[in-house]
Amino acid sequence: MKKLWALLAFVLIYQFSVAQQIAKADAKLLRIKEDSLKAFSVKLIQGINASDRFAADSIFTKTLVRALKIPHSFYYPFDSLQTISKLYAPDSSFKIFTWQMMINDNVIRQHGAIQMRTYDGSLKLYPLIDKSDVTINQVDTIGNNKGWIGAVYYNIIQKRSANQNYYTLIGYDENNIRSNKKIIEVLNFINDEPTFGGRYFSFEEDSVFKTSIGRYIMEYKKTYGPKLNYDPEMDMIVVEHLVSESNEPTKKWTLVGDGDYEGFKWKNGKWVHVEKIFDQVTPLGQEPVPTPLRDAKGNLDESKLKDAEAAEEKPAEEKTKATTKPPVKKVTPKKKGD
Repeated sequence: MKKLWALLAFVLIYQFSVAQQIAKADAKLLRIKEDSLKAFSVKLIQGINASDRFAADSIFTKTLVRALKIPHSFYYPFDSLQTISKLYAPDSSFKIFTWQMMINDNVIRQHGAIQMRTYDGSLKLYPLIDKSDVTINQVDTIGNNKGWIGAVYYNIIQKRSANQNYYTLIGYDENNIRSNKKIIEVLNFINDEPTFGGRYFSFEEDSVFKTSIGRYIMEYKKTYGPKLNYDPEMDMIVVEHLVSESNEPTKKWTLVGDGDYEGFKWKNGKWVHVEKIFDQVTPLGQEPVPTPLRDAKGNLDESKLKDAEAAEEKPAEEKTKATTKPPVKKVTPKKKGD
């Protein structure tokens, strides 16, 4: 954990030091662009009708590209754009922007772009084109930035295997009027081009054999918010297990969490499924046992009786503290990310 924090501190310090190289005139121009972007970023979400949202999205996209052309814009945070996800790769090799636009209650599309870090501060940008509506098999499709399975990303994890970096993206999709989705997606760069998907999700350790898949998609009831996020302490992606409220698991809009958890652990260049986590195993010989008031011959143990009577005479508040476990606060993840 200390190494993780040290790495994070190094990246932040490095970013800050390079950011100081942005010329004052360019920084001022970026702030002006950000003010314009902020207004349109709100409109593309809150626009009264689809045409208003389309117009706002178009102007926002063009303004963002113009802003990113300003030298060293890679290090500019755009903090005021609250409806836009902005994530840096842990190694600061790229920055990814994602956002969504509602066309109607049943059609919600994601937009985005990957901005690469360049040493001279020039712009190298890959637009992300959402093709999920026309992709037949989303789970197994491998695509580039022009064949993207759209999502608004809220976390990014960097792993390495065979001398290559892999970036796991976790995001959400407000799918339609009945269900939402959360998606785990692996991004890597092949010949300097972004590639999404691949056989990175393995179920080889499960009790029942399942084939590997290219990306993990959790679809669930619209009003529910199941947990799906990376836990750095466990070094694992933790996923809340879903069950159908109506015993119809094929109807994704009926799926809700059952309080159990599964997950994925990075092993040998892929995320290997763990069927059940948070198991609590009692060590052999330390199992809880009853403490009867009578011995094996049926004789009353006076000392135990006195202890029991003393416990009954404790004030209600004190007895509650002694016998009741601390309440567990149930945290419901936000619908737009965990």
